Amino acid sequence: MRIRWCLAALSLVAGAGLTSLTAPTATAAACADLDVVAARGTFEPGTLGTIVGDPVYAALQRKITGKSLSSHRVDYPADLSLTSAARGNAELVDHVTSQSDACPDQRFILVGYSQGANVVDNSLGISSEGAVVGSRIVATLPAAVEPKVAAVLLFGNPIRAIGRSVTGIYQSRTLDLCATGDPVCEKGGTDTLAHLGYTTDADQAATFAAGRV
Repeated sequence: MRIRWCLAALSLVAGAGLTSLTAPTATAAACADLDVVAARGTFEPGTLGTIVGDPVYAALQRKITGKSLSSHRVDYPADLSLTSAARGNAELVDHVTSQSDACPDQRFILVGYSQGANVVDNSLGISSEGAVVGSRIVATLPAAVEPKVAAVLLFGNPIRAIGRSVTGIYQSRTLDLCATGDPVCEKGGTDTLAHLGYTTDADQAATFAAGRV
């Protein structure tokens, strides 16, 4: 309960302190070379997410040249309800599957912050049940889609605090960042403000993704 309250408080701080940032415009090209699918954190404002999604998308646009990019904001509540992450899990898988059918040559970069990382974890088949704002898996990316996932970028991933991480076929394509002291992803962490500092990691994440597309 303490961590859930902390999440809500962090989100309110994020909304109050970071909304002055200029968010990149999310585009929706029919068949771009790369589709950036972003699941925002709990109550996180912004187009793709002020703290992570928007700055990461802007960094990807700078780092990846010669390829077209589109973006998709995972449509889910991103609140503290028990079904929130599960709804995001289902929507992410549905979007990526539909895009893969419509655009066979398109590849994907998956981005998840905080609760959004739970959404991505579940979609890869790594359960977030038992983690802060986690849920059981309700959908996983089909095997046919797996080779099209170029990179997975996770920030403040709650499953790390319960000893889990992305393993298996997606592991080498995953960058999973947890700031020192972040109580959402580090067991025993006490620096609540660390959970709001991932904007500064946007370039690192974009460089990692650019090396895999």
